[in-house]
Amino acid sequence: MASHKIIIHYELVSSVAIIHLKATPTQLPITQQPFYIIQPKLSMQIGNCELQRQYFMGNHKLEVVHQEKDLGVVISSDLKVSQQCQQAYNKASRILGLINRTIEYRHTDILLRLYKSLVRPHLEYSISAWSPHYSKDKVLIEKIQRRFTRMIPSVRNLPYEVRLKKLGLWSLEDRRVRADLIEVFKIVYGLSSVKFDTVFELSPCRWTRGHSLKLNKNRVRTDLRQHISSANVLLIPGTNSITTQSVHHR
Repeated sequence: MASHKIIIHYELVSSVAIIHLKATPTQLPITQQPFYIIQPKLSMQIGNCELQRQYFMGNHKLEVVHQEKDLGVVISSDLKVSQQCQQAYNKASRILGLINRTIEYRHTDILLRLYKSLVRPHLEYSISAWSPHYSKDKVLIEKIQRRFTRMIPSVRNLPYEVRLKKLGLWSLEDRRVRADLIEVFKIVYGLSSVKFDTVFELSPCRWTRGHSLKLNKNRVRTDLRQHISSANVLLIPGTNSITTQSVHHR
């Protein structure tokens, strides 16, 4: 573990140095302000502590922050997605409120088109990078779709699951699960730029029933490692119990 952290540290130092060296010969100005280092919180055997590192670009010391937004996604030092979920909820809620205030003719087809094109994209933007795993975050995101389905007069008083069925919608959690499974299928069959060996490992158990592409479930000690995107697929009940025909169907 310690050697792995040292390797990451030196790779980061090298990356910062390369940016500086490439810009210096061409006299390309580098704005120092946007460059941040997210200081990770590391758990060691002696307890929780922070590994203090200092990084420089030339003679300029880079500021250490614990949260930063990159390409519209909020990344925190502990890699929890609560802030990103709140941001997505706020954006989608504002658009949904605008639709609710301005659209008077509430035909089901019109509202569905508006929801799918203007509201739901905020809840699924780069979702593979911040897919929520805590119940409170899942409930928060799902509130938007619950609220939308109650805007349609014909199904307003029905239970949520019935409203989804009548409107031809999936729950947002089911859509995330489907997207994860599709991405794993692409990785397994080499249809993605992500290499299979970098995220998955085939199960060494060959004598049990089921298909031949069972994925190995490694034991992990941290909540962070358990809920990364690749591990999320392994947490789906029945992932390794899918029929052979479904797994090999292309």
